[in-house]
Formats: sequence, structure tokens, C-alpha cells
Amino acid sequence: MSAAARVKTYLDLVKFEHTVFALPFAYAGMLLASMQVNGTGWPGAHTLLWVTLAMAAARTAAMGANRVIDRFIDARNPRTAGREVPSGKVSPAQTWVLVGISLIVMAFAAAQLNPLCLALMPLAMVFLIGYPYTKRFTWLCHAWLGVTDGAAAAGGWIAVTGHFAPPAWLLWAVVLFWMIGLDVIYATMDYRFDLANGIRSIPARFGIPRALRIAAASHALTFLLLVAVGAAAGASFWYYLAALAMGAILLYEHRIVNPDDLARVNVAFFDANMWLALTMLAGVVLDVAWRTLT
Repeated sequence: MSAAARVKTYLDLVKFEHTVFALPFAYAGMLLASMQVNGTGWPGAHTLLWVTLAMAAARTAAMGANRVIDRFIDARNPRTAGREVPSGKVSPAQTWVLVGISLIVMAFAAAQLNPLCLALMPLAMVFLIGYPYTKRFTWLCHAWLGVTDGAAAAGGWIAVTGHFAPPAWLLWAVVLFWMIGLDVIYATMDYRFDLANGIRSIPARFGIPRALRIAAASHALTFLLLVAVGAAAGASFWYYLAALAMGAILLYEHRIVNPDDLARVNVAFFDANMWLALTMLAGVVLDVAWRTLT
């Protein structure tokens, strides 16, 4: 296998393109915090670089651990049997090496930011590595994922200020409930497999119709929390315009997925949520630029 093909295999292993979900929220937290600290919304190249590396490394570690820990479950599931580890394209040992390197990069990046970022590293590792195990014990596994990814948004704020503040907590909550909703929608694809194999999830526990209602309620709360972030951060109308667009995207997700038609779950999961995350970042960029200029 050529070097380029090997790199592509590893990128596919960790679904690197899904980094677009959490990273825009980390940037949003960073920009809003910078606006509060220095009134410009620009955190500096140093902070931007190390936040980017920390978040990319964290997600690579989390996905790598997920794939290797779940390899036997994935091998039994027709939808996931072709993934890199169960199919033998990447060995478990190689995957653990990738996870270890990613955690080292994450810790080094955190150390370049501030003491609180570094102090939170061990807790972050527990959540990053622990997620695959939760589905074996509790249908609240979606919430664990939400807490883990939500830390990226709060982390962007902490990287700039070195401490927590109400907007950071609210950003964390936004991502928490957003991820719960989208992960529940995604889990509907494995409803029958999860039931047959003792995998815990909200769809397996409550059935698909109720699970989709739970996801919708979670996304409704996401929208309310987005508005609360704007109020706490003193955002301009540009932020609220983006929040309205994000609410429309969330509504669209639930219009195209229903208990009788799950054919567009992947569109709702990846395409819609990619645009939602990018809309969040665009709204915050416009907001801090507007407030800086005016």
C-alpha cells in the first residue's frame, strides 16, 4: 500500500471529515471569549494553532479508540463490518498507536495554552476513551458523547480566558443537546441490531418513534440554548440570524427522518449537521467582526 493510500485509510478510520462537527464550536467559543477579553474577537495565531491541534488530536483519539474497542461489535453488524479495523485494513495495535500519538499531541497542545487546559486533560481522556463502553451499560450513551463533544466548545473559551464563564457552560450545553439529538437519529439505523445484540441506545430502549421525539425535544432545547449563548455573550443581530438558520436546519433534519422512512438518516446526520456547525461559526465570525468594527 502506498503512503498516500495508507494516509487515506487512517483518515477513513477516524472519519476525519467529521471533525467539522466539533471544531467550529471550539472556534466559536474561542472567538466569543476573545471578544470579551480584548474586544476584537481575534485570539492570536498561537491560540488558534494550538486549539486546532488539540481538537483535531482529541477527535482522532476518540474515533480511533471507538473503532478498536468496538471492533467485535462492528464485525457482527452488516452496516459496519467493512470498517477499517474489523475488515483488517488497520490492525488493533496500529489503531492503539494512533490513539496514543493523538493523546500525546493533545496533551502537548493543551500545555501550550494555559494551566487549566492541561489540568483538564486527564478528565478529557476518560470521556474520550470511555464512550465506546457506555453503550454496553446504558442508553444514556448519547449524553456521554454530548458531554465529550461539548467540551470542545467550552475548551475554545477556556483556551483564551483560562477559566470557565456562563457563555462557556452554555456553549457546552448547546453541543451536549445537539449531539444527543443527532446521535439518537443516527442510532435508529442500528435499531434491530442493537436489540438483538444487547447494545444500549435510546432507540433500542424506547423504540424509534419515541426516540425521534426525544431527539426533536433535544434539538428544540439546543435552539433555546443558542439564544441564551447570544444573550450571555452580548451578541449582535448577526449571531441571532445564524441561530435562526441553525434552528431551520434542525427542523429540516426532523422533517426528512420519520419512523416510516429512515432512508435519509445519513443526510440528516452528516450533511445537515455539517452545515449547522459551519453556520454557527459563520454567525460568530460575523458577530465579532461587526462588534469590533462598530
